[in-house]
Amino acid sequence: MDDGAGVIATTVVGSYPQPSWLIDRERLGERMPPRVRARELWRVPEPLLEEAQDDATRLAVQDMERAGVDVITDGEMRRESYSNRFATALEGVDLDEPGVALDRTGHENPVPRVVGPIRRARPVEVRDVEFLRSITDRRIKITVPGPFTMTQQAQNDYYDDERSLALAYAEAVNEELRDLKDGGADVVQIDEPYLQARPGQAREYAVEAIDRALDGIEGNTVLHTCFGYAHVVKDKDRVTGYPFLRELNTCAATHVSIESAQPQLDSGILRDLPDKTIVLGVLDLGSDEAETADDVAERILYALEILPRERLVAAPDCGMKYLSRELAVRKLEALVAGARRA
Repeated sequence: MDDGAGVIATTVVGSYPQPSWLIDRERLGERMPPRVRARELWRVPEPLLEEAQDDATRLAVQDMERAGVDVITDGEMRRESYSNRFATALEGVDLDEPGVALDRTGHENPVPRVVGPIRRARPVEVRDVEFLRSITDRRIKITVPGPFTMTQQAQNDYYDDERSLALAYAEAVNEELRDLKDGGADVVQIDEPYLQARPGQAREYAVEAIDRALDGIEGNTVLHTCFGYAHVVKDKDRVTGYPFLRELNTCAATHVSIESAQPQLDSGILRDLPDKTIVLGVLDLGSDEAETADDVAERILYALEILPRERLVAAPDCGMKYLSRELAVRKLEALVAGARRA
């Protein structure tokens, strides 16, 4: 994702604020991110929903382009959460009688219940990426939930163990990523926040599943990991480092995306990933104030004490969907200005 001109490239993690005419933002913000479908969140009736999501995608893309972001996404306008659109489209899960799993905050949440072999019967996000490709000339990225995280967000009533379930999810993700690349994605990303919430289980089989998901995928591949949305997890000042990070240096992803601004992490942690390009969160999404270009430049320069310039991409922390659109725009403008200043 390097722009090739010595300037720090910029991107977004995935999501962007959905318009209030599209989704009930108040209800979305009052609940945990859904793992099963939550169609009640949409304000637009089903026959018109895809057209409305197309229009919302256009607005998100225009905002990112005007701010000057180099590698953009569709803002995840079609999703109720980052993971449930893909996870609930697979065969082998019972959505009518969902299971229950503990969220990373320790609360119970309805989740897909695995009752048979996990299979991807059809493309899930391919139209999303094809539409995005048709409306912008910028480089584009699309995100898919990772196999380890989907395993943690499911009730396993079929497979012998979590590893077997994770590898089945990885096969489905790999099939999707291949079609997303064919559909025009310059960059593909798998989201694995639960690596940090469940590091013990991650050490048992996460890298194996991640590598299977990325097998044969050419070009830039990103693995995103974090401590949870700022909207949900507010006490990150007690975080001193990632419990599952250096293990990712051996995974197949070319880039590792991490949040850094809200938890104010020491840039020394970047030494744990000497072979990866870092997509670094330099916008604090727990703050309702927009950063200045100087704020962003300072955070980037702090990271450049550890990383060479060609191995750094600047981004927000994750969870931009919970911001107001006005604040999101101002933060992205600061991101781009700060990257140029740095």
